[in-house]
Amino acid sequence: MAAKIKKGDKVVVLTGRDKGKTGEVVQVLPKEERAVVRGVNIVKRHQRQTASSEGGIISKEAPIHLSNLAYADPKDGKPTRVGFKILEDGRKVRFAKRSGDLIDG
Repeated sequence: MAAKIKKGDKVVVLTGRDKGKTGEVVQVLPKEERAVVRGVNIVKRHQRQTASSEGGIISKEAPIHLSNLAYADPKDGKPTRVGFKILEDGRKVRFAKRSGDLIDG
C-alpha cells in the first residue's frame, strides 16, 4: 500500500494529549505504523553523560501512531483524508479529499 503520510507533510493530531496540534513529519516508521512529528508528543528522557553529549533531562519527540494523525488540508489547515488518483500523464498523486487539492504537485 502506498504511504498516505510522508516525511515533510503537515499533519494534525486527532486524539490524545496533543489533540489539535499541528506539526511537520520528521520521520516515518512504516514497520511500527508510527511517525515522529516536530513539536508533538514531547517526552522527557534522563540521559547519562557521555564524552560526546551532556547529561541531564532532555526533551524529545516520541513517535505517534499514524491512526492518530491526519493530513492538514492545504486550503484551510483542517484534518482531511488522503486519496490517490492517476493523472493523464500516468503519475500517481495524493489529493486531499476535503478540498480536492493535489498534495504532490
